[in-house]
Amino acid sequence: MSFTADRLLLFGATGDLAQRMLLPSLCALDADDLLHPELKIVGTARSDLSTRDFRDFAREALEKHLPSNRRGGIAQFLNRLHYVPVDATTPEGYGDLAREVGEYESGLAIFLSTAPSLFEATIAGLEHAGLTKGNVRIGLEKPLGTDLESSCEINDAVSKAFPEDRIFRIDHYLGKETVQNLLALRFANLLFEPVWNATYIDHVQITVAETVGLESRVAYYDDSGALRDMVQNHMLQLLALVAMEPPTSFDATAVRDEKVKVLRALRDVDRDEVVTGQYRAGAVNGQAVPGYDEELGKESDTETFVAIKAHVDNWRWKGVPFYMRTGKRLPERVTEIVVQFRCIPHSIFQGRGARTQPNRLVIGIQPEENIQMTMMAKVPGLDRDGLRLRSVPLDIAMPDAFSGTVRRIAYERLLLDLIEGDQTLFVRRDEVEAQWEWIDAIRALWGENGIVPKTYSAGSWGPSAAIALAERDGVSWHDD
Repeated sequence: MSFTADRLLLFGATGDLAQRMLLPSLCALDADDLLHPELKIVGTARSDLSTRDFRDFAREALEKHLPSNRRGGIAQFLNRLHYVPVDATTPEGYGDLAREVGEYESGLAIFLSTAPSLFEATIAGLEHAGLTKGNVRIGLEKPLGTDLESSCEINDAVSKAFPEDRIFRIDHYLGKETVQNLLALRFANLLFEPVWNATYIDHVQITVAETVGLESRVAYYDDSGALRDMVQNHMLQLLALVAMEPPTSFDATAVRDEKVKVLRALRDVDRDEVVTGQYRAGAVNGQAVPGYDEELGKESDTETFVAIKAHVDNWRWKGVPFYMRTGKRLPERVTEIVVQFRCIPHSIFQGRGARTQPNRLVIGIQPEENIQMTMMAKVPGLDRDGLRLRSVPLDIAMPDAFSGTVRRIAYERLLLDLIEGDQTLFVRRDEVEAQWEWIDAIRALWGENGIVPKTYSAGSWGPSAAIALAERDGVSWHDD
């Protein structure tokens, strides 16, 4: 049964995610009259704040993180906010929380942004206070475990109180406009889908590069590493969207059914198909930066870079490698998908001295949202010294193409979908577990073979072995 919630309960309401993303997103939705008129937002965390204190806290966060042209509705939004301090590990405070939430005539949406170790206690507290009864759904922020076993434990704890159709597992990449545009590009244009297969595509590259180091995530990141922090969720979701079969319709079940088929078709990675690295001191954007071990204050075997050659063993993609790489302290911040098409089977221009290059589709996700298709075109001239062809980019800058529309951050869409009950852009349990199975096999491979990260200088594109991973197949990473 679908419902639009008139209560929203935010756990971790004083955390970094709430300040940067959740509160600004909700305020922006409220300013555009997209929230239920009676929606009451109750925040909770360990911090001993009153509702007035929390509203002051929220105002500071909004003034810092909301664009200046979207701050007009702050005062109105703050009136929706209430706060109850709760220690999630004990049941005592949940009764006060339930009284503040009050009766939810339409329904209750819960957003859980806490450490995974607190999930089970939090669910127990919600059950004890009666906040899992009736029209209630819950959103879970990553990380959802550190391996398949711990992920199953978390999912088991949540599923005791909520059925699968009331559980919304969040991967914020799925809320990005360009990620969703990938589906539109494939399934709303006859041009692409007939050639979206091994017959016409040579390989696919997926890059998620960061210039930053540890910043405020020291403890979490050293326990996680790049493979679990980025590949297990964001990158595998991007791969699934690129490789999935056309769903029967654009609804949650159909889309997620096709994604999980891709994840289950992933071949186990061989030792020579994965490269792991850790950055050392170097320079990023002209600024000297310390190495990972210096930032951490100790030596560590945690990887800050991973490059993988993956294979989807099904009819559509057999023989097409998917090259994935992600890392910290790389030369630029960029997330992109590159679809490299095969060469034409025969060039009629070769006898005139012209060389052709295969077409390439580049889907930029961040920092700029754009789609670029390279096409071969003739260079103007009389051609007395031979005909010349050149690869010409056809660019679609998404902000320019839709200049009259509001550009929203991912959490605006995801929070609204949570409140209204649309699961299409959320991750199902079988997806999460298929992802963890593949990641756990890679980590086991590292352990069995004693593989430790190779070093690379901050400001480079990772260890030289990552370049060789692609180049031995005649492939160059897309770095421009």
